[in-house]
Amino acid sequence: MTAPRNSAVGEQKSADSTEASKPHKSVKGSKGARPESRLALVRRARRINRELAEVYPYAHPELDFENSFQLLVATVLSAQTTDLRVNQTTPALFAAYPTPEDMAAADPEALEQLIRPTGFFRAKAKSLLGLSAALRDRFGGEVPGRLEDLVTLPGVGRKTANVVLGNAFGVPGLTVDTHFGRLVRRWKWTAQEDPEKVEADIAALFPKSEWTMLSHRIIFHGRRVCHARKPACGACPIAPLCPAYGEGETDPEKAKKLLKYEMGGQPGQRLRPPSDYPGRPAAPLGAAE
Repeated sequence: MTAPRNSAVGEQKSADSTEASKPHKSVKGSKGARPESRLALVRRARRINRELAEVYPYAHPELDFENSFQLLVATVLSAQTTDLRVNQTTPALFAAYPTPEDMAAADPEALEQLIRPTGFFRAKAKSLLGLSAALRDRFGGEVPGRLEDLVTLPGVGRKTANVVLGNAFGVPGLTVDTHFGRLVRRWKWTAQEDPEKVEADIAALFPKSEWTMLSHRIIFHGRRVCHARKPACGACPIAPLCPAYGEGETDPEKAKKLLKYEMGGQPGQRLRPPSDYPGRPAAPLGAAE
């Protein structure tokens, strides 16, 4: 049975549309099915990326920020909470502590109270104080533009470093968060669980120039359509290319009710969305969920 397609992608026009219109059962490893070759995997992965680019031409980081320091802090705060919650919290935080020097000198209890809504506020406050002091003392108050320097900062791992590098410095990087890991495993791009091994596997499938935008597209899709517990398979624009099709709701009408954010007619997570993203849907932006 042909898997349903979302209208955002439109009709297939390429010569291989007939073959692509069938879920790739061979990827599932079912008995008697041919395993997917490396070349076929690369082609399928890159086609998924192209189709996600059509669906989410406006994909972008969903944290509000004006400079690399703000992005670094916001990304640290985003652990175990939503970007929306971070965006509701950071205006007061950055008004109180606009620079690394200011934040490094902050009263710990005052800092904790400002970031309390993001959860795990004591541990996060400790990381923010530590990374701010490190920026002040070791990097002249500036966020470094190299991964090997960023990961030496308290509370900063490869994921956070790649977010900052890709979106503040234009240095390509893969953001392996929970959404990214879940989707690339569902798509059989990797079987790895360790984020660094996942990053290495996916990096080998795509040219470096695609890494940052690929991350945005995958995370957008994970938040909006391919959810952890009940993916909206029947409303998924890449269902024909997905070996996990059928794990979620396949009825198109029921699947549509599972869509989130602008795909479901609701606002996204940014409170101050940038104006330079062409193709952004006309959903009510900036409102709370």
